[in-house]
Amino acid sequence: MMHDQGKSDRSVVPTKPLNKAQERAAEAGEGRERTKGNSPEGNADRTQRRASAHSALERVRHVAQQDGKQRFTALLHHVYDVDRLRVAYFALKREAAPGVDGETWRHYGEALEDNLRDLAGRVQRGAYRAQPVRRAYILKTDGRQRPLGVPTLEDKIVQRAVVEVLNAMYETDFLGFSYGFRPGRSPHLALDALTVGIMTRKVNWVLDADIRGFFDTLSHEWLVRFVEHRVADRRIVRLIQKWLNAGVLEEGHRIQSEVGTVQGGSISPLLANLYLHYVFDLWVHQWRRRQAHGEVIVVRFADDFVMGFEHRDDAEHCLAALRERFARFGLTLHPEKTRLLEFGRSAAANRRARDEGKPESFNFLGFTHSCAKTRKGRFTVLRRTMRTRMQAKLKAVKLELRRRMHQPLPDLGAYVRAVVAGHVRYYGVPMNGPSLYAFARGITRLWWRVLARRSQRHVPWHRMRRYVARWIPPARICHPYPLVRFGVVTQGGSRMR
Repeated sequence: MMHDQGKSDRSVVPTKPLNKAQERAAEAGEGRERTKGNSPEGNADRTQRRASAHSALERVRHVAQQDGKQRFTALLHHVYDVDRLRVAYFALKREAAPGVDGETWRHYGEALEDNLRDLAGRVQRGAYRAQPVRRAYILKTDGRQRPLGVPTLEDKIVQRAVVEVLNAMYETDFLGFSYGFRPGRSPHLALDALTVGIMTRKVNWVLDADIRGFFDTLSHEWLVRFVEHRVADRRIVRLIQKWLNAGVLEEGHRIQSEVGTVQGGSISPLLANLYLHYVFDLWVHQWRRRQAHGEVIVVRFADDFVMGFEHRDDAEHCLAALRERFARFGLTLHPEKTRLLEFGRSAAANRRARDEGKPESFNFLGFTHSCAKTRKGRFTVLRRTMRTRMQAKLKAVKLELRRRMHQPLPDLGAYVRAVVAGHVRYYGVPMNGPSLYAFARGITRLWWRVLARRSQRHVPWHRMRRYVARWIPPARICHPYPLVRFGVVTQGGSRMR
């Protein structure tokens, strides 16, 4: 967008959107779809300034949708808008750990308006400086530690504002099979898309892929070039470069690198999606149209993606070409986590005829996917909680219960209830009942042992049963069948193509 267009953004009335059903069907046919909830501004206060800011981003979104090659030269004024920064501040977690400056959400909010005006002024005149992120680690299910970064509070605020502005453009560009960290999308929509694709398309082979150390190896140079495909506002580009070059503060030493983006910042998921949009999404979308001889489905969530193929030759050729494509941009597929396996409605019969046993299973977004049949004998995809995920969670709960051992019983009960409820909300998919029950039983046993240990005497089971009835929610299926929910979301369109 040219500079004169940017100056007149606030006086432009947004174009009336197309009929929702028609728009969704058209976008699905092109392999992409706009997502509801792109911006929190839809629920913003009804003030004149917020309405004008909303109209400004709607204009950006409209221009981006109409012209896929349009480069925007005037975007920064959307970022240093105090109202937008305020929305970003209230979207942050209240109790999140502070960054290297020690600033907390509550302390910053004591003089919120003055702080936001000062921050907006520094962003506007180029005086804003990104701070290094504080390194933290979380334990992974395989026993290794995942490095995370904790940015400062002001970095989080500005990053969220930039993400909101850039989403107005990129949500019109991103393809339909990309689900990770996008407004209005969730892991369960990705899981539904994968299940529906395998059940309704001609899928006989599955490529379960994982990019090795993606967030640690993506090239800053390539990333900036990808950003500049759409963003001609050098001030926005410099903001992104400041965050990339800020480095990590670990044990008092600042570490900088020309590759990688720290997980934990608000901008990191968008940058990751942007990188893979150009490196993987657009490439694989063209590959399956021009070179595949059979049907191909794709579902990607961040750096984890699964592809389904009708023919094994297509799968092998795609995998070889994909390795070459990734090498060009500094990425590699994980040799142990990337597998090609026979999977689908004919897999069991084909393997039985070759005397090769049952079809292999694969993991995606915390679930183990395997071939199964319904009670009526029809093929279906069985999704069960990954065993390693469940074991890791039970181990973490065991340690936490021991730490809370001497807390009052109602406090312990509230903690246990929150753990089980959260687990059920994520893993409560159809046909996963046995795993849910096993998790609830495991939590019950752990709690029972802690109660017995702190009282140093046996806790009768009839009493424990009352505790369970009061505080542990039932392990119920809370998600609909994929074909039901996915059909409602896409209204007949496909988010796998």
